[in-house]
Amino acid sequence: MLIAFETNPLHWPGMNVAFLFSFFLATAGALIVIPYSKRRPKGTPTSWGEAMLASVYAFGVMFIAFGVCPHQFIDHADKELDWSKSNIIYGPGDIFKPQALGGNWPIIMSYEAVRDIVVVVIHLWFFGLLIYLWSKWQKRGDVVAGTEVATSTFGRPLVKKG
Repeated sequence: MLIAFETNPLHWPGMNVAFLFSFFLATAGALIVIPYSKRRPKGTPTSWGEAMLASVYAFGVMFIAFGVCPHQFIDHADKELDWSKSNIIYGPGDIFKPQALGGNWPIIMSYEAVRDIVVVVIHLWFFGLLIYLWSKWQKRGDVVAGTEVATSTFGRPLVKKG
């Protein structure tokens, strides 16, 4: 008698390596912009090569974030989790059992709807992350004006009379 065990540590029940890898790759790829923004002064002229490299990089990160990552989750939910329209959510203790099937819940909600809600949340995560990074990039190098008044060596404020 032969007993087989699954020893792959990356294959946990309900987890998909392709989705997790694309999610973390897109998030890390977007966050790499922060250290680069600290190195590049505001107003520095951009060469043609830098513009092409930056556009290809931005396209690649957004392709993974808005194309590959949601697709991998949909594929995982459909094939491995079997979240289809025919699977109705009943919830713990049948609290979400629809009225059409003898329960008290007024609507019929399938796992496919939950899958679509998760995909919308994935899109919102990346959209919010990109807006944050665009704001961070535009504000790089800005110095906040201080409200301190210059003082003399004796600690008295120096006020220019105008």
